[in-house]
Amino acid sequence: MCGFIGYINGTNVIDHHQTIENMMNTIIHRGPDSGGIHSDDTVTLGFRRLSIIDLSDVANQPLYSEDGNIVLVFNGEIFNFQELRADLIEKGHTFKTQSDSEVIIYGYVEYGVDFVKKLRGMFAFCIWDKKNDLQFIARDGFGIKPLYYSEHTTDGTFIFGSEIKSFLPHPSFIKELNKKALRPYLTFQYSSMDETFFKGVFKLPPAHYMLIQNGKKQIVQYWDKKFHAKEASIEKYIEEIRSTVKESVEAHKISDVKVGSFLSGGIDSSYITSLLRPDKSFSVGFADYEDMFNETNLAKDLSDTLNIQNERKYITADECFEALPKIQWHMDEPQSNPSSVPLYFLSELASKDVTVVLSGEGADEIFGGYSWYQNSGRMQKYEKLPLGVRKTLRGIAEALPKSQYTNFLIKGGQTVEERFIGEAVVWDEVDAINVLKPDYKNAPSVKSITKRIYDEVPGEDDVTKMQYLDLNLWMPGDILLKADKMSMAHSIELRVPFLDKEVMELAKNIPSQYRVNDIDTKYVLRQAAHQELPEEWAKRPKLGFPVPIRHWLREEKYYNMVKEMFTTDFANEFFDTKQLVGYLDEHYEGKANRGRYIWTAYVFLVWYKKFFVDM
Repeated sequence: MCGFIGYINGTNVIDHHQTIENMMNTIIHRGPDSGGIHSDDTVTLGFRRLSIIDLSDVANQPLYSEDGNIVLVFNGEIFNFQELRADLIEKGHTFKTQSDSEVIIYGYVEYGVDFVKKLRGMFAFCIWDKKNDLQFIARDGFGIKPLYYSEHTTDGTFIFGSEIKSFLPHPSFIKELNKKALRPYLTFQYSSMDETFFKGVFKLPPAHYMLIQNGKKQIVQYWDKKFHAKEASIEKYIEEIRSTVKESVEAHKISDVKVGSFLSGGIDSSYITSLLRPDKSFSVGFADYEDMFNETNLAKDLSDTLNIQNERKYITADECFEALPKIQWHMDEPQSNPSSVPLYFLSELASKDVTVVLSGEGADEIFGGYSWYQNSGRMQKYEKLPLGVRKTLRGIAEALPKSQYTNFLIKGGQTVEERFIGEAVVWDEVDAINVLKPDYKNAPSVKSITKRIYDEVPGEDDVTKMQYLDLNLWMPGDILLKADKMSMAHSIELRVPFLDKEVMELAKNIPSQYRVNDIDTKYVLRQAAHQELPEEWAKRPKLGFPVPIRHWLREEKYYNMVKEMFTTDFANEFFDTKQLVGYLDEHYEGKANRGRYIWTAYVFLVWYKKFFVDM
């Protein structure tokens, strides 16, 4: 696990060595063990290394092909590198390291850009092919590793790298807020578009690569995550999940440094931990809210059952508010998922003992674990009415005061494309538009962002459509981004065995009724996990990573802290601050639960202050 930054030189005359050093220094947390630079007349590359496989200096990057023509910077891990290496040696290639990185160089030499299709792992990389004047940058199929790029510069410099903050020291980079990003963020709680909160800075989509040659850029998709159900017995799928997930954990634990696991009380991390059997597991909870926001006792119980040492920590509200600016700095863009906060402290805890951790992210998206995916029995009965009838009743309900009954009729009269925008929904879009100043209202609608993904799977059932949306929007935009940024903030590598190519290829085949049904969500995975876990763990409902934000915001200290931020001059640039404070007061006085509204706006302002006011 590492980080890299690079650029295709622009027309301005600059000190490339000093510039790339400055850029590398902003991501030293991603690679504290060593750094390396390549610079020529066309391209400048910088690399920071966190040593995981082949700890020797010979594996330091940038790595070069034997003839020096190919230059590589690479962030991540290739879990089938031994198999690929054997194939390439058989074809006559000579390796100088034992690292997984080198297979990318000779794989490219042997197979060209299509070699990316052979990779099983989490990765972002850049190959500079000097002979062919070709830059080849690629990102893994799920988006586990981040990769940004920009040409928003004064002289045509093209910049790319693992974190946006590393772009800022380049003298040609134009730091400018993307005014269209704020409106959808308020609803989604994360940056949901390809263009980031920094104008002209884009995310390379997961499962895509970019070719740059002779000044022309081409982006190509090389893999997709579409489901194509194949009928088979549930017993067959249970056994296939057991063997495939077990093999994935075996591949993901390959390391020359210590490996541990993150462990909550839920099925996903418990299943991974039971297969891994590390020396230590790590858990966090919240002080003063042990009953409602604490799964560490469950994690401790399972660790004891598995004979694993469990390290745990209780976090205070003071610690969370104090760390929030640093958390948003590491995130690069505002991200108000409350679980980012405990994940930051969990990574800090683990970093004292291990360099690699395995975690359970991804199981909900690929096996159907979210409660949104499962209709209530009452809704299932209601949906037997013709859609035209339900749409008529929806129209009547929309004209009436909001209640649980009108909400039911409205939801029942909507298609899945109308009602489901992903796992996270914070601000109602109308409320978001109303609270924003005019310059920030003109932005992509929530539906326009989800539509392009829904349009790829028009004929699928509702469960599959929702999963596909989350796999392509929520997971890379929220879940995986915070997993990477919060772990890398403490120089540890987080691996996600559920998000493995082989696991996904299996999950694509599983019929939706085995994923989500009347009995449970993530049904077939729970049956498979039951073979490895005590029944109470395999059946435990999903809790997520709950955080007591709504309680904190009803304490005077934190109310005042947020109110001070809401009434700053720069907050007035974006928001009708009177409305914001009104939501805050309403929540503080217990008249309504506006905790997530408040937190999402507050996080944006903390982020903006860090990047645009204090810098």
